[in-house]
Amino acid sequence: MHIDSIGDGPDLVLIHGWAMHSGIFAPLTHRLAAHFRVHLVDLPGHGASAASDLTLDPTACAEALLERLPRALWIGWSLGGVIALHAALARADKVCGIVEIAASPRFVLGADWLHGVAREIFAQFSAGLQRDYRGTIERFLALETLGSDHAQSELRELKTQVFERGEPSLAALEQGLRVLDRTDLRARLGELKMPSLWIAGRRDRLVPSAAMRWAAQHCPQGYFLEFASGHAPFIGHVAEVSNAILDFATGIPQ
Repeated sequence: MHIDSIGDGPDLVLIHGWAMHSGIFAPLTHRLAAHFRVHLVDLPGHGASAASDLTLDPTACAEALLERLPRALWIGWSLGGVIALHAALARADKVCGIVEIAASPRFVLGADWLHGVAREIFAQFSAGLQRDYRGTIERFLALETLGSDHAQSELRELKTQVFERGEPSLAALEQGLRVLDRTDLRARLGELKMPSLWIAGRRDRLVPSAAMRWAAQHCPQGYFLEFASGHAPFIGHVAEVSNAILDFATGIPQ
């Protein structure tokens, strides 16, 4: 996996979401790099890691990153949050805290889980990738920004970034959808040995804020924060999200 590192200070890892790359964090990175040594990850099949032969399996991704990165605060957005959570559960000695942005321990609805999206959503996107690759990705981006006060500007930003480092591989996109479909880490949240901050978008149509509030309540040291945004609060509320991360990091032993 390709990793860029910028800034000075305590180590911090940023992991992007489905179909994107680390460039999506540019405004947030600029602010955080003034306080941290920021490690920007491009997941397998995405961005500068498009040619990687590594699997997008979250356990394997977490293990590969843990081998290369120092002890750090890990931040994951959406799919990236799943990988950050796996890393925290696997190696408490290497992860001093986690920030989950619009990420959930379970993404799909179930008989005992009302805080997700219908499984058919991921099936539709998977089928759509075969018929209309770019159109399907753009429809997913539109869903990510739906409900935000800054929906149009956020959608423009996501569309500008998504293909900036080339096209994500079809195999990785399909793997990512399967990960989102199958992930269920609810029963393991109590195992977390470090503080966790769950940052939600009140109008997020992919990860309901109720899912993240529930997750924070079921972590030993969980904290919940909500913004009036869609699925990408760090775009429309970059200053507020950055400040929240700084405040959270202040109380974590590095």
